[in-house]
Amino acid sequence: MDRRPPRRKLALLVGALVLAVPGLGACGFNYATDREYTPTAGVNDKSGAVDVLNALIVSSTEGSGTFSATLSNNSSTDTISLDALSFGSNSTVQVASFAPIQVKPNTVVNLSDGQGVKVSGSFKTGDFLSLSLEFDNGETADMDVPVLADTYEYKDLDNGTGSPSPAATTSESPSASLSPS
Repeated sequence: MDRRPPRRKLALLVGALVLAVPGLGACGFNYATDREYTPTAGVNDKSGAVDVLNALIVSSTEGSGTFSATLSNNSSTDTISLDALSFGSNSTVQVASFAPIQVKPNTVVNLSDGQGVKVSGSFKTGDFLSLSLEFDNGETADMDVPVLADTYEYKDLDNGTGSPSPAATTSESPSASLSPS
């Protein structure tokens, strides 16, 4: 007596398995590997001609730090400069003056290599600070960036240039934005 299943049943079983494997072996539609994901502690803004990537403030002491980010110019023809960094009119965070940071067409500038911008004020690691980056093409990038300790992969990145002006007092007009000199 032959106990093998008929070939038709076997063919149907194999066909069903072949059709089921993609659905069972994957996550269905909208795969996680198809979505954009940047594993960083900083935040990203890709709304303008210049992408601001991994924006954060690295701080080695409370009340002082360096703004760091990677600026990626998506324009194929125009050089775009970061002209100003501001923390809003009600903020006591001060920004050191800096020369405009030029980003040539289709290139990136990494501010963590000593080009970061020194900031000071009432903040500590773990805080998030609202700031605006102003570019010479009229665009701005508004972000809430984290303040991270100058440790691990951020060791020695609190290395920005310049000294921030003293923090504004309540009797003065608070100006947290300094444009380059």
